This record gives sequence, structure tokens and C-alpha cells, in this order.
Amino acid sequence: MKIWSLIVLTSLSLNLAQAHNHKDSLPTAVEFSESLPVSGNLLLGVYADGSLGQYGSTLDKSTNGGINHAIKATEFEAKKDSTQLITAPKGSGLAQILLVGLGDKADKLTHLDWQNLGGNAVQTAVTTFKTAPAMAFDVNDSEITANLAFGAKLGAYYFDKYYTDEERHKQQTKLTLITQQAAAAEHFYKTELSSVANAIWHARNVANEPANVIFPQSFVERWESHFDGMKNIKIKVLDEKDMIKQNMGAIYGVGRGSKRPPRMMVVEFMNGNSDEAPILLVGKGITFDTGGISLKNPTNMWNMKFDMSGAASVMGTLYALAGRDAKVNVVAVAALAENMPGGNAQRPGDVVTSMSGKTISIRSTDAEGRLVLADGNYYADVTYDPKLLINLATLTGSASRATGKDYAAMFTRHDELVSDFITAGKASGDQVWQLPLNDNHFKAIEHTVADVMNSGPDAPGASAGAAFLGTFVRETTPWVHFDIAGVAYRDDATPSKASPGSTSFGIRLLNNYIKANFE
Repeated sequence: MKIWSLIVLTSLSLNLAQAHNHKDSLPTAVEFSESLPVSGNLLLGVYADGSLGQYGSTLDKSTNGGINHAIKATEFEAKKDSTQLITAPKGSGLAQILLVGLGDKADKLTHLDWQNLGGNAVQTAVTTFKTAPAMAFDVNDSEITANLAFGAKLGAYYFDKYYTDEERHKQQTKLTLITQQAAAAEHFYKTELSSVANAIWHARNVANEPANVIFPQSFVERWESHFDGMKNIKIKVLDEKDMIKQNMGAIYGVGRGSKRPPRMMVVEFMNGNSDEAPILLVGKGITFDTGGISLKNPTNMWNMKFDMSGAASVMGTLYALAGRDAKVNVVAVAALAENMPGGNAQRPGDVVTSMSGKTISIRSTDAEGRLVLADGNYYADVTYDPKLLINLATLTGSASRATGKDYAAMFTRHDELVSDFITAGKASGDQVWQLPLNDNHFKAIEHTVADVMNSGPDAPGASAGAAFLGTFVRETTPWVHFDIAGVAYRDDATPSKASPGSTSFGIRLLNNYIKANFE
């Protein structure tokens, strides 16, 4: 009887730990309107020369110059991204107005500048009002208004689903952009930006979830639900039996120590010419990384839930492309495993055989990301013969120390690819910087016992990690690796992210790059 009770209680505890509030939060809705609100609050754009645009001028006129009076009284200079809260003038019907500085009209702001302006504005509004009121920026350009909406939606993101105190909730259910070109702005937003914003939202949600919620199989199920109903999508999932059958000893070895077995999720979006080789996006998906037998220092181990950020972003990128019906062929591969020190876990000194046939000496079980990508890369390369193979991975601490929070580290054997990615990074806000990769880095990972070793070479860590990944991609295949360890998550707010946690780095970069170079 006591044994039966223990089993029941244990089962109940597991269910409570894994099943609480797992429903994914819906992305904030965005709408466009040509009419000012007649009550409540308002965000109103103001240029540095004091010009208000049609909506601001209408308000000013209806309140006998009340808006201009408030601007002068508060000495608001309307520098870009500055704000000033005023009591709405009598006769406007509104309660309060948050003035938002748009800077000088002569400044040539990029779409990224407008996105950041929208993100900053909505974050200030949520802090001020707890909810974001309608936004009237009067820029008279449908694409700019759409980009303001895009930035506002990203800036409104907040991962607050586990707060039981409603007062702590910041996530917005709806944003309204007021513009004279509402129909045109809505069309551009829906066709070009909406799916990208939703992709970023989904990727952040998946990466921010705790590891008792997101593990290899639940990662697959979460993205299957997001892709459900989308056109030209085919999904294939390799389980541990498939991995053993296909000799994927590298990814299987990483997942051996966990009760939650590894998975490889393959999603095809074939919307280009039928005879055109696809672009391959292969992401590291370590849903939690203890370091395995080479156990990490426990102090900051909690944030190893973000070690699957590369996999989340490659899935997000494909979702963005499919959502806007991009005329390209793209395949995303998520190499998924949980790295745990269980009784069946691999050990330092073990030798595993990868799908390619190359043998790997396990010098450290904490260099696991390159192992799952070894099989992920080789599978992607030989299965699809891609025109370009891109890796996205939180691979090394040395990359983050080299490039900090501003850039992802970029590695490639094909230098002709670099400039276009740098351009896409600057335009999208997901900036990248090239670090060295040469023959010495490939020689450094050679080993006396096996073909290569996964850790410990006498070479810079980030470059050695990149060389390891490149070993499992044919030299004739154009290949780029982005080490996103320094940029995948951050605890401070940015214009496009109010919530601590995932940045979903890579989705905007790859969407921009593919659009500019392959569509």
C-alpha cells in the first residue's frame, strides 16, 4: 500500500511539474486605423521643429493650441526616442498623451530606426499606462508605418505567462497604429512583416520556456503546432531509433544520458523552382545543458535552457519565410538533445562514430553542441545538396567574449559570402562580425586516437569549434556558421525586446539575407 501511494504521488508530482500552463501565448495583434480615439490615452509623434502632422494638428486646433502649449510648457525638444507625458488638453476627449520625439525631419531614418522607435515608444507607454494606447505618428508613408508597427510588436513582447500576479503582466493583446494610409500600411505589414514578427514571438516563447517544458520531443510538438495549416510545409522527425539506424553516433551520444531522447526535426518549405537546390538552416538544439559528465559550474547553469536558441531561430526563420510566401526552397534542421549526466551518459575519453563515418574523441562532454551539429550538418548536406548551408548555434563562450552583445561571430571558408551577411545584419539589427577560420584550425582538432576531437585543441576556441562543424560539411558546399552565444539572450531590455531572455537572434538576419539574395 505504501509503495502504491508513493507511485501515485510521484506520478502526480511529475504531472504538476510538466503540465502547468503550457499553452503558448498568442502574439500581439496589430491593427491600423484612420481615426483618432475619442477617449483614453494616445501616443503622439512630434518632430523636433514642432510639427505635429495631420492628427496632431487636428488635436491642436480642436483644443485651441493645447498641444503646442504643452510642448512649450514642458520644453519638449522631441529628440528621437525621447518622450514627454502631458495631460490631454480640454476638448480632446482624451485623458493623457505621451509625446514621442521623432527627431529632425531632415534625418534619413532607416526602417530599422523606425522599428526601434516603435519598440521604445510602446515600452515607455506600457511603463506609463500599463497598456499601450493607439499610436499616431503621422509619417505619411505606409512602409514606415508598417515598420513602426513591426518594431512596436517586437518591443511589446514579454514572457510573463508564469506570473500568477496579474499586476506583473506586461504583454499586450493589441496595438493600433493610426495613419492616413491605413489600408496600404496594413497590406505591407501583413505581406512582409507580420509573419516575421510572429516567428520571432514563437521562437522567443520556445527559448524562454524552462527545460521541464521544452525538451526534444516537446520542441518538435510546439513547432508542429505553429506550422500546422501553413502551405508547402513538410515535416520529418528522426527519433533515437532512426539515429542508430543511420549511424548518427554524435547526436545520439549527447542524448544518451537523458531520459528524454534526442530528436532531429527536419522542416521543408519548397516554394521555389522545383529544380532549384534549397538553402539549409541547421540549428543547435540543446534543450538543457548540464555539461554532462563534464559538469558545468552550477551558479549560472539555469540559463542553459537557452542552449537551443539556434534551433528555435532556424525554425522561426522558416516560419517567417513560409508565412510571407517567399519564392524560395529552404529546409530547417533542428538537432535536438538534452545533455544530462545520467548512468548511460557518454564519458570524456569515449570515441563515437558520426553519420559521416568520421570518428570523434570526446574530450569534454560539455562540448556537445558541435556533436549534434556534426550529424545535423552531414545529414543536411548529403540529403539535400544545398546551394548554401548555414549554422546557427550558441557554441562557445570564447565567441561571446570576442564579439560581446553587439555581434554574432561569423565563420566561413567562403569569404565571398561575408559582405552580404554584414549588410543584412546592419539592415535587420542582427549584426555579425567575421572571425578567423583557416587550415590551422582544422589541423588543431585532429586527434591521436580518433579522426577529430571535440574539445581541447591548441587553437582559439570559437575558431576550433567552427572548424569542427566545417569538418562535417563538404568543402564544395557554401557554408557559414554563426556563433550566437553572446547574442541569443540578454537580461536587459532593447527596443525590440522588453522581456529579459531570448532575443531570437538570426530570424531577422536570415529573412533579410534570403530576401535580398535569393528571392
